Amino acid sequence: MISRYSRPEMVRIWGLENKYDIWLRIEKLACEAYAALGQIPEKSMEAIRRGSFSLERMEALEKITQHDVIAFLTAVGETIGEDARFLHMGMTSSDVLDTGLAVQLRDAADLILEGLDRLLVEIRRKAMEHKNTVMIGRTHGVHAEPITFGLKMAVWYEEAGRSRIRLRHARETIAVGKLSGAVGTYATLPLEVEAYVCDKLGLVPARVSTQIVQRDRHAEFFSALAILASSLEKFAVEIRHLQRTEVREAGEFFAKGQKGSSAMPHKRNPIGSENLCGLARLVRSYALAALENIPLWHERDISHSSVERVIAPDSTILIDFMLHRMLGLVKGLQVDPDRMKANLDMTGGLFFSQELLLRLAKKGMSREEAYAIVQGHAMDAWEGKGDLLSRVREDPRIRERLEETEIEDVFRMDRYVRHVDEIFDRVFGAEEAPEPEGE
Repeated sequence: MISRYSRPEMVRIWGLENKYDIWLRIEKLACEAYAALGQIPEKSMEAIRRGSFSLERMEALEKITQHDVIAFLTAVGETIGEDARFLHMGMTSSDVLDTGLAVQLRDAADLILEGLDRLLVEIRRKAMEHKNTVMIGRTHGVHAEPITFGLKMAVWYEEAGRSRIRLRHARETIAVGKLSGAVGTYATLPLEVEAYVCDKLGLVPARVSTQIVQRDRHAEFFSALAILASSLEKFAVEIRHLQRTEVREAGEFFAKGQKGSSAMPHKRNPIGSENLCGLARLVRSYALAALENIPLWHERDISHSSVERVIAPDSTILIDFMLHRMLGLVKGLQVDPDRMKANLDMTGGLFFSQELLLRLAKKGMSREEAYAIVQGHAMDAWEGKGDLLSRVREDPRIRERLEETEIEDVFRMDRYVRHVDEIFDRVFGAEEAPEPEGE
């Protein structure tokens, strides 16, 4: 999935030239290891170090061989000459394929983590800006009790931070190479070769392998991407809901000259958020495909290979793009505190119902009786028959239990936001937000 909005750095990782450059480096490093063991003459190493490849020649050879690694080795060998006999010595194709894939996935993970760090910084800024911007909280889409928009952002920050932890762990899990031969027994090459190559590539040798690196490692990585994509979709869904005409508390930036509809000039649609919701479905589907790759036949079959040729570049490029898009949405998010206040006042103070219920119970009224009284007034207020405070003041059953000052205390807004500072300290106070590179 090569999008015109994708970062060139991420697209480069999955380009054919980079892929074969990594393969060539693996082959040359393996030869260096053999040379250090005295199994390849230094004169031959001089020729091997000059080895290169041509994409055009490789494509022509692959049409004949129907095998990409053999085509690669042949193309490189043609540039080396007779010393090419030392290439791929004792190795199987997956020694190159899996070790090369580990490098690509690790490099992609680093770019994704960098993008996630940038998003975390921006979410934190938005949280601090709106730490005390009061709005109604909603459960089941219905008004519940007041929160602040900053608290909503703090939830996003904490959730994105958990994805960062998962991704860092998954990065280590997939940064594993293997050069252990046809079934992982090192029967045809020394362990020292694997150790040398992996060290130079910044990978860890698999403790034990078959013909391949085991695919539970990759499934963990793609699952971590799927969870991150789902969180980004969650954030996008919230923006979509807050931008609805009936709500209009926050929404996407609408640029000058932008058009929302070919038919209706008044439209301002949350297209960026909707796009993210769609892309998340793809990333989740790739996680399922990665899980299906775990159970292969015996020491290896090839059923995982075609899957990974799709999901590895697509998942990482998509997530990189999604992070970039969400960063732009958060930066440009238009928040309307006045509209939040208007919506907060819409129900005439119905959200004070729980505190009223608790006060009556503390004053000796049974919870069942208190609930029935408060719910009755709340339902009437919901139907437009006065506001809750006025109705409470006129009810002798309540006045019998609560003094006027106690009733006024029930209807205090500051109760709902009095712990915001403590919550923010728990989320943001322990450590500084990661600063993105290049800013």
